[in-house]
Amino acid sequence: MTSTIRTCVACVVVWSSAELIAAETVVQTVRPDGTPNRAAWMAQGRFGIMTHYLIAPRGDTPEQRTADLNRTVDAFDVDAFVEQIEQTGADWLIFTLGQGMGYLSSRHALLDDLEAGYTPRRDLIPEIGRQLHERHKRLIIYTPGAHTPADPTVKRLLGIGTPGYADRHNAFVRQYSLLLGPHCHGWWFDSCQPQERAAWESEMAACRAGNPDAVVAFSGAEFCASGGHIRPLCPIEDYHAGEIHLLEDGRIRTDFLWPPGEGIIIDAQGKLRKAGQPPQYYLPDAQFIDNVQWHGLLPIDLTFNPAVPNQYCHYTDRELFAFVDAVKSVGGAITINVPIDIDSGRIPTDSHAQLVRLGQHLREQEAVRGEAGD
Repeated sequence: MTSTIRTCVACVVVWSSAELIAAETVVQTVRPDGTPNRAAWMAQGRFGIMTHYLIAPRGDTPEQRTADLNRTVDAFDVDAFVEQIEQTGADWLIFTLGQGMGYLSSRHALLDDLEAGYTPRRDLIPEIGRQLHERHKRLIIYTPGAHTPADPTVKRLLGIGTPGYADRHNAFVRQYSLLLGPHCHGWWFDSCQPQERAAWESEMAACRAGNPDAVVAFSGAEFCASGGHIRPLCPIEDYHAGEIHLLEDGRIRTDFLWPPGEGIIIDAQGKLRKAGQPPQYYLPDAQFIDNVQWHGLLPIDLTFNPAVPNQYCHYTDRELFAFVDAVKSVGGAITINVPIDIDSGRIPTDSHAQLVRLGQHLREQEAVRGEAGD
């Protein structure tokens, strides 16, 4: 069954984690159209973690900025970072190759051959991927979509808007996929636009050059910036990118609070509102949405949206856990985005502690289901 849209305006729902998780959800490994559900492991797992590791090197010259890029990436403590992931009980990590800064977080030979200085000498992401693999966890790569200028260096070097650009961008992705091989389990592309099926297929083939089972998502910010049109931008993607900006009472807010400062108010209950615009809410009610595995990407303690201050992205355990339970009760998957210290490569203590508690909560739910099945 594919998902229908479940929305409500200015309504209050009380969710009981015990009721939602009482019976074990059967995760479908075949999609409604009969094709394999490559992303079933996301629904079968507990949750994922994402970090926006974005480096803006300091310096007055290109050489100084490249030196600072290397200093920053060389200081990343992979052992400590992966141990943090292990402690939470998360099953996968989405990690940024680059976004908007003009510099990548890990070495990329194709870009280095075009113009050196924008990628570090360290193979940081392959190091992380190997350690995650040893701990039976999966790695997903985050990077801007092919046709957004969100990463100025990559797009400039590959010649965005010129003939053959799509093929060059696919080669950029393919080379990295081949480098990572079985240690890359997926891709998450940001700020994507509609295109023909053949173009989607070409991009997905590049993503799977090193691992034919890699899962791919293309984000059109459907849950937060599309006027309530929550269905996947790419009809053949493996899992929904599912970008969320704000939860309220355990539900996704789908009305886009934008632009920052213009008509945004705080009501008597301390909730963010857009003047003259009633809040809209949504929760999934099935594992698939238009034949695509349901997945949400939720930021905590670090906003995706300048109109939503960071403090509105901090949730109590009760609200966060109930939301995750609601998602998992219908066979959905969830990734939690948390801050990361750029200089040390560590997740901040408070954000990490909440993820550890979330993992413990989900383990307890698994134990309850196990006892009920005995």
